[in-house]
Amino acid sequence: MAVEFFWPRGGWGRAFHYVKHRMRRLPDTPEKIARGIFAGIVTIFTPFYGLHFLTAAILATITRGNILAALLATFVGNPLTYVPIGLISVQTGYFLLGRPLGSHGDGENFVKKFILAAEDLRDNVIALFTNQDADWTALGVFYHDIFYPYMIGGIIPGLIGGIVGYYVSVPLIRAYQARRRGALKTKLAAMRAKADAKRMKNGNGEGKSRERKI
Repeated sequence: MAVEFFWPRGGWGRAFHYVKHRMRRLPDTPEKIARGIFAGIVTIFTPFYGLHFLTAAILATITRGNILAALLATFVGNPLTYVPIGLISVQTGYFLLGRPLGSHGDGENFVKKFILAAEDLRDNVIALFTNQDADWTALGVFYHDIFYPYMIGGIIPGLIGGIVGYYVSVPLIRAYQARRRGALKTKLAAMRAKADAKRMKNGNGEGKSRERKI
């Protein structure tokens, strides 16, 4: 189960194509779907892990985008992309806050601070029900070095990624929907032609039957 979280059955390529297929088939206007994609991409550049679906839904509601499209777009963020997304956001945050770039450490140190903060949170929850002393040191370091810069720095790359996603998605979704409507019209026309041919055949059969009776 844990392995599938990092590498789903069929690989991330198959998962991406499934999400793309579901996205294009949403029953909404291209613009509204694209606004949902915008909301989902902006969301993955936020540090609100565990709340990405909720955040994406709220942003989609604010931008009047398709909520399901926003939820599907959050899958752009996955265990393979979260580290580079996080590093870009944190580095941007350090730049905007005037802190020395790279002072938060390398990628390994970045991930380690997430793990230590999670362990700290777990231990403090346990401390509420035991005699164990609460220790907020790792969470304090995480907030100062990662969370706050991440939250500030993720705005710019998130907006850039969201805007690119919007303008790329609109023509693609519009073309797909037009092609799908054309395919449905062709299918309906073929069904009508088949029904008309069957009706004519039955009509000819009834006509011949009447001639025989006469």
